[in-house]
Amino acid sequence: MNSPTYDCDVCLILEGAYPYVPGGVSSWAHDLIKAHADLRFHLVVLCADSAPRNLCFELPENVVGMATIALQQEEKSVRNAASTRALMAALEEPLQRLLCAGSLADLYELLRLLRAHPATCRADLLNSQASFELVQRMYLRTVPGSSFLRYFWSWRSLLGGLFSLLFAPLPQARVYHAISTGYAGLVLARATLETGRPGLLTEHGIYTNERRIEIMMANWLADDLPPSLGVDHARRDLRNVWNDAFSSYSRICYQAASRIITLYKGNQLLQMRDGAPPERLMIIANGVDADGLSRISVDPAPRPPTVALIGRVVPIKDVKTFIRAIALLRVTVPDVQALVLGPADEDPGYMAECQSMVAHLGLQEAFHFLGKVRLADHLGRIDVVTLTSISEAQPLVLLEAGAARVPSVATDVGSCREIIDGRADEQPSLGPGGRVVPPGNPAETARALAQILKDPTLRLRYGESIQRRVTLHYNKNVIDRIYGDLYREYIQMPDSSQRRAA
Repeated sequence: MNSPTYDCDVCLILEGAYPYVPGGVSSWAHDLIKAHADLRFHLVVLCADSAPRNLCFELPENVVGMATIALQQEEKSVRNAASTRALMAALEEPLQRLLCAGSLADLYELLRLLRAHPATCRADLLNSQASFELVQRMYLRTVPGSSFLRYFWSWRSLLGGLFSLLFAPLPQARVYHAISTGYAGLVLARATLETGRPGLLTEHGIYTNERRIEIMMANWLADDLPPSLGVDHARRDLRNVWNDAFSSYSRICYQAASRIITLYKGNQLLQMRDGAPPERLMIIANGVDADGLSRISVDPAPRPPTVALIGRVVPIKDVKTFIRAIALLRVTVPDVQALVLGPADEDPGYMAECQSMVAHLGLQEAFHFLGKVRLADHLGRIDVVTLTSISEAQPLVLLEAGAARVPSVATDVGSCREIIDGRADEQPSLGPGGRVVPPGNPAETARALAQILKDPTLRLRYGESIQRRVTLHYNKNVIDRIYGDLYREYIQMPDSSQRRAA
């Protein structure tokens, strides 16, 4: 057998992020590629649909290719209606298992069946009479009594995305590296099965946990049926369907990945709960340019006390709690100025609600949305960084601010406490670099901000502590070297014939 010709060294698989969406994960991916200029990267980017998108980053020269996969596509006409019925019947059991408690073996069976019918297209699997009959059978097996219409569109959304990535062409890479589970993780699993090459996974936030939050907030997925209908309210509903599917997608990725990397130990507990093999787990923290950021000096110009939330204006950042906290903070620090530094166009509806809240609370002169900015230009004029998120992984903004001696007040989510207070085994113990507060609590957030702003000595001590912690434990030069060694280890590995037959 001839040796394969590789299109790249590393195929980086991303969902809803780089290079089309700004944010911490996208910046991390961009920096990762630039840090390994000797390796050739090919991007596989998963997007919700096929709408045109503008790049938010200038791709580095070592990005040798990019493919975009639209999870939801305009359907072409059915090509093989007559021959689809037998295929749909064969697909039923692996699809049923995959949506409920899937494994890598189920994904392999789907691939085997589809490759045995090369004339089949995505539209055949979604639009044929046989596919509609399959949806009906799976509905009766899964959530009978729920809205069939809602189940139908849920099925099309979940499996439409799956079919899109199963039919999409993939580059030949020496290593496949997914930056989340979900659909990106399924691409990783497919690539390892079809090529025999190793796969790496890096999770910043735990995908299934973030999806569970979104699913719980999606009122249209709830079945609010009155008791008079005699329906058992303990039964499964569409929320279970979505949660089970994303848990299955994660489990499949975990089973396929040779290494499962995350940012801090708390994430590993969630990964193991979703089926990650403990022996494959690895922690690699985020890294920032500690040396460069440490050279940012405090702006000597007179200014009022200033706090900033650095992040996108989206619900998961809970900007509304920050706004309420500023309203309370003005009682004790009346001249405080509040900034939101980050893109404001990702969720226009939420942005409008935040602006209305600012106006309602009379904060127009004290609260400012500055949009996407170069953070280094502002850190010298910020006294405290605030993070009110309801979900985070290891926020780069806390590390970047800390490297510049700016303390933080952050919610107790993800690794925020670990960054601010230090790990339990930190040696030497460096002391707190700010305050940790409960999520969704504007009063506690305001109280913590007031204590830091009104005590310059405390603020200086917090700033020095967090700067030392970032320099010692989150230095980008060290993190880049770890990833470089990992890439080279797996690039040199031979193909796995066992993996092809998994």
